[in-house]
Amino acid sequence: MEVRNCKGCGKLFNYSLGTPLCTSCVRALEDKFHQVKQYIYDNPGAGINQVAEDNEVSIQQLKKWVREERLEFSQESAVGLACESCGKIIRTGRYCGLCKDKLASDLGGAYKTAPVAEPSATKASPKMRFLEN
Repeated sequence: MEVRNCKGCGKLFNYSLGTPLCTSCVRALEDKFHQVKQYIYDNPGAGINQVAEDNEVSIQQLKKWVREERLEFSQESAVGLACESCGKIIRTGRYCGLCKDKLASDLGGAYKTAPVAEPSATKASPKMRFLEN
């Protein structure tokens, strides 16, 4: 375990979760997230600047939550983010549906391997055996 200074408050904490924040700052950030989520639910047409101002949250933090698919812009909202692959405007996440499908199929094809032939058990000699190609 590593001891670091919290990026939020500056206190020393045991760094082990992969986040540069102490547990109290993580809890405060989660509370802020729930506040923003409720605000967006109550004001579905609000823009990102208005949400950031009214809830005292940075625009970068809002975009991070949207990229993580924790928040989503409504259809009434004029706000959207660009797909990181093709640039199409999306409401949540990093990629549009078409790019997600393409990435999934590309990754699925990368893991296909040729079947491995089992060694024949007919020979009873204690010699080393090799698989034939």
